[in-house]
Amino acid sequence: MQKASIGTRNESSLHRALKFQYAGQGGETEVPAGDFIADGISASGEYIEVQTGSFAPLVKKVKDFASLGKVRIIHPIAVTKIIKMHNEKGVFLYRRKSPLKGSAWDIFDALLHAPLLPLTKGVTIELVMLDVTEIRVKDGKGSWRRKGASIKNRELSAWHEKIVLKKPKDYLTFIPFRKGEEFTVSSLAKKAGIQAWKARRALYVLTKMQVIKRIGKKRNAWVYIK
Repeated sequence: MQKASIGTRNESSLHRALKFQYAGQGGETEVPAGDFIADGISASGEYIEVQTGSFAPLVKKVKDFASLGKVRIIHPIAVTKIIKMHNEKGVFLYRRKSPLKGSAWDIFDALLHAPLLPLTKGVTIELVMLDVTEIRVKDGKGSWRRKGASIKNRELSAWHEKIVLKKPKDYLTFIPFRKGEEFTVSSLAKKAGIQAWKARRALYVLTKMQVIKRIGKKRNAWVYIK
């Protein structure tokens, strides 16, 4: 079967930095493994995969790697993002801070279409909280959300904390309720200080993982327990 790889031609500086950081001294990057190519493999033999977006494209790849050894998925989350805008000739135009702030809850966006991936034996997910600088070019070829500006690179500006999710029970740290205490999307959003849509996605993923249970309805709201 043909080997598959994300390739390195359009690899961001952020992705490259994380790949080398986690492969570590004595490790390797861009390593053929099974029917795919891993971002890296550490000296201890752990496969490294850096994923900034949805985990859905990783499902087959990670299962393949997991049949060979332990796997660590690195998921960078931008706590703070600085945007540097250039014109098509590369001339710097301006710098601004994005109003969007990442949090550990963003993992449930990544897992929305791959909620069973954390249950794969030997798989660890590590959230890396970072400050990121995003380089954009006003070329009219980018998303309408960015008013046509294209993203040319993402750079790591600063490290913050790391959150390691190794076992299903580790995900219970997201649920600030006692065992057996009932809660809803609304009550979780209020207690955790997050938006309702984030709470809804988290509960969907955690229910699929069987970390929590949906036990019924009160009025129009689904009720959950640990």
